[in-house]
Amino acid sequence: QVTAKTAFLFILPQYNVSVPTADGELVQYHYGLKDLVTILFYIFIAIILHAVVQEYALDKINRRLHLSKVKHSKFNESGQLVAFHLTSVIWCLYVVVTEGYISNPRSLWENYPHVYLPYQVKFFYLCQLAYWLHALPELYFQKVRKEEIPRQLRCITLYLLHIAGAYLLNLTRLGLILLLLQYLAEFFFHMARLVYFTDENNEKLFNVWAVVFVVTRLFTLTLYILVIGFGLPRVESQALDPERGNFFSFLFNNILFRMSVLLLVCLFQASVMWRFIHFQLRRWREYWHEQSSRKRAAAAAGTKQQTKLLKRDSGYHENGVVKAENGTSPRTKKLKSP
Repeated sequence: QVTAKTAFLFILPQYNVSVPTADGELVQYHYGLKDLVTILFYIFIAIILHAVVQEYALDKINRRLHLSKVKHSKFNESGQLVAFHLTSVIWCLYVVVTEGYISNPRSLWENYPHVYLPYQVKFFYLCQLAYWLHALPELYFQKVRKEEIPRQLRCITLYLLHIAGAYLLNLTRLGLILLLLQYLAEFFFHMARLVYFTDENNEKLFNVWAVVFVVTRLFTLTLYILVIGFGLPRVESQALDPERGNFFSFLFNNILFRMSVLLLVCLFQASVMWRFIHFQLRRWREYWHEQSSRKRAAAAAGTKQQTKLLKRDSGYHENGVVKAENGTSPRTKKLKSP
């Protein structure tokens, strides 16, 4: 029985409490230091699943494609993230629909702070933290190139800050919607990269990703304005109360602070959109340059072919021998002596 209690500490979320409701009691959860033990267990699970996907799916495809080292590394990265993002999008969508966060947008800020979480919400956050923490040792296991490590470290750090911040600051509902939007755009991007590596002439999914990316950015910005600009300032409890998990809702009652946060959010989203537009312009420029190069090469090949035909028809030198128009040599034949 002692072993079972220890096993539950690793496998199941901790800090469950019974919250009284109109229909009786509801078991919910809050966070604490024991969550680190659960996260550690699921880090090992994520490493095992990562190896399974790599061994039984990505390596087999790589053997058939014969990719270069650079493309091989990017293919493995996108393959792993496609599997993760697809699973996370389906899971996150199920959570936000069953909890009613989409059908009732007011629930994103009503009754803040959201100290007590449903089981599936807490378990989702623990698994998300475990996955992005497992990505750190995977940089060594996958032998990622030194040039790629800073970019991947920056991506992992941003995800960890977002997920841990939403979890610890009791903004889990808002964090779920933002993760859903982000993962949806990332899924299409990495799926487009996989298709491109298998067929370099197929870039249609990149266009789909571009549309999804712009739409998700607009929804993200709208959500920030709705929650930060209008939702949190209307929360009844505006006093700083760390024991109850109310860390900063009182700050949003100050219009100067609220506008400053919204300005920072808008500037960040604008920088993301600028990088996206720059990437699209560069891609289109490369595409049109490639198309014009192909047309010039085709035109040059056609001109060369016509020149060869003209030479054969008009009696020029061929293989060092002068030939007439009918293909016979202009030299007179010598009569053999009898």
